[in-house]
Amino acid sequence: MKVKEPEGNSVTILDPVHGFLRLNQAELAVVDTNVFQRLRFIRQLASAYLAYPGANHTRFEHSLGVMHVSGLSSGILEEKGYMNYDERRMVRLGALMHDVGHGPFSHVLDELIYERGGESHEDTSQRIIRKSTLGDALSAHGYSPKEMAELAVGKSSSKKKFMNELIAGGLSADLMDYLLRDSYYTGAGFGRVTIERIIDSFEVYQDHLALQKDALSTFESLAIARYEMFKSVYFHKTVRAAESMVLRAFQLCDSQLQLSNTKNLELFLKRTDESVIREILALEGNSQEIRKAQELIRGYLSRRLVKCVYEKVMLRRERIAEKILSQQPMRDKLRQELAEDTGVDPDHIFIDIPTTPSVPFTSERESFAGLSLVNRKYGKVVVTHVSIADLPTVQAISGYMDVLRVYTTSENREKLEKAARKILGTQDYSEKISV
Repeated sequence: MKVKEPEGNSVTILDPVHGFLRLNQAELAVVDTNVFQRLRFIRQLASAYLAYPGANHTRFEHSLGVMHVSGLSSGILEEKGYMNYDERRMVRLGALMHDVGHGPFSHVLDELIYERGGESHEDTSQRIIRKSTLGDALSAHGYSPKEMAELAVGKSSSKKKFMNELIAGGLSADLMDYLLRDSYYTGAGFGRVTIERIIDSFEVYQDHLALQKDALSTFESLAIARYEMFKSVYFHKTVRAAESMVLRAFQLCDSQLQLSNTKNLELFLKRTDESVIREILALEGNSQEIRKAQELIRGYLSRRLVKCVYEKVMLRRERIAEKILSQQPMRDKLRQELAEDTGVDPDHIFIDIPTTPSVPFTSERESFAGLSLVNRKYGKVVVTHVSIADLPTVQAISGYMDVLRVYTTSENREKLEKAARKILGTQDYSEKISV
């Protein structure tokens, strides 16, 4: 695809993580849309600032960072002859838009939307890119909104599949930026990986991203950093307590506010973290659902959070926990069982079961199985495929990280702790969550 404007006429933005970022005219046109500017008001880590006060960064600066990192990655591959100038610009532009489908509180609302309608934020992103002012900005600069929508979420049908992997997957710009950025703003040191070493070693083999053999140890560091960030930051018990409260509030007032309705893009794109809080608190009526939702939001705003009374962290090789991610009835059943055992109001019991692959998915959303290593020596190129089993450090954490937690209000802690240990502690975890 040929684009209209030359490389010049760029603007520069100073970023605390990567330094100076340059945007060309097409990228600036995307950034200047109301759709993209909305990302300034959606926190990257939703409620993590309640545990890590510095974590107030947003999807806006993360998106700029992903664009920058993808530009570095595609620039290296262009130098090595794997892609051309126009393809590099497409990758940067796609990476810039990869998160436009996130709504207020990001993955919290994403969970409700998937639960109620089966749509992921990647699905929403594609529709927004095609049908909003983003599509107009892309068309004005010679890009196909449909093609760019697919590339932005790592699902492009292009013959060069590795272009998807530059944006989404285990070696993606998204992963590298959020590890660096979230580590910087939370103060956690786990995500400080030398991404330049990985980027400089990029190769392409059989249409997939590969690494030079000498960079293998840095890849292992990247995988471990991601694992530690999930365990210590993203799945932090205080963070998840706050988000469990917000999710319940969203569920209670979804029928009034249509929070899970992404078909109405105009309504969806008006909402931000702060505006949806105001909407819930402004709801009128005396229904039990509204009162409870508003009580939860007030508790969230004043940091009167529910308390964790039971926790079990598991690392599994199979995908058992993935079954329950969209099974709210299972969580409701467990909550009801605990309520019946203790006499506690089920609305004061919160079941949280976050789960994620310990090693990131590929761009095709498949489990990471291994990678190709390129060794250039004495004028010869030797490619070997290394599986997870061949990497003891990564093998040790491979699988699925599942966390089951039970939360309740302060006055019910003792009763719920005993009941949770009785009901959950005496049974095999896999048996319980596969209900």
